[in-house]
Amino acid sequence: MTATGTLSPSRTTATAVRVLRQLRHDPRTIALMLLVPCVMLFLLRYVFDGSARTFDTIGASLLGIFPLITMFLVTSIATLRERTSGTLERLLAMPLGKADLIAGYALAFGAVAVVQSVLATGLAVWVLDLDVTGSPWLLLLVALLDALLGTALGLFVSAFAASEFQAVQFMPAVIFPQLLLCGLFTPRDAMHPVLEALSDVLPMSYAVDGMNEVLHHTDLTTAFLRDITIVTACALLVLTLGAATLKRRTA
Repeated sequence: MTATGTLSPSRTTATAVRVLRQLRHDPRTIALMLLVPCVMLFLLRYVFDGSARTFDTIGASLLGIFPLITMFLVTSIATLRERTSGTLERLLAMPLGKADLIAGYALAFGAVAVVQSVLATGLAVWVLDLDVTGSPWLLLLVALLDALLGTALGLFVSAFAASEFQAVQFMPAVIFPQLLLCGLFTPRDAMHPVLEALSDVLPMSYAVDGMNEVLHHTDLTTAFLRDITIVTACALLVLTLGAATLKRRTA
């Protein structure tokens, strides 16, 4: 019998350790998760080399978006690989519930997300001179929550893909609409009312709003607390849905 509904700390931790050991032997994946967001921020800074104000305007938003996207891609493909290789089926035949597996993956990739967020935030603030009115630690907090949200979304969509190619195809469906409607390109309140209403239910909108709150305010604001609460709640909700929809194998 597998414990499908009971979360075991020991089994969850064992799963996380196993995933981290696998990642240690995959330097390309580690580079994708840790270095790509930093490289993108670096390139962005010097694309706007003549206009530091432009980088200050959108740099904080992209500091939240880049980790979300990379964690979504890596997590969805890694989880799918476990299922297509038969590893997931063997694991679930043991006393390991779906909740343990999802929580273990979230814990492992969450640990990577911490490192990723520290590197990207440190680069943006202390190397690329991103002008932040609020605390850089709050910027780091939002970047970390955004990366965890990307991890949760990746775990969730992997249940609906039959191949790694299909997992990548979910990016236009799941990520691109959020990217267009999150307020990065135009203020959300300036959009058509239908699009504004749609953006209000997309978690990336609150990820960008949270970054902008830190960018422009020295103190914690009600809006900032609302934004990080919504991002956190969405990540937990998606992780719960991921555990409920997880398949043992790909048909």
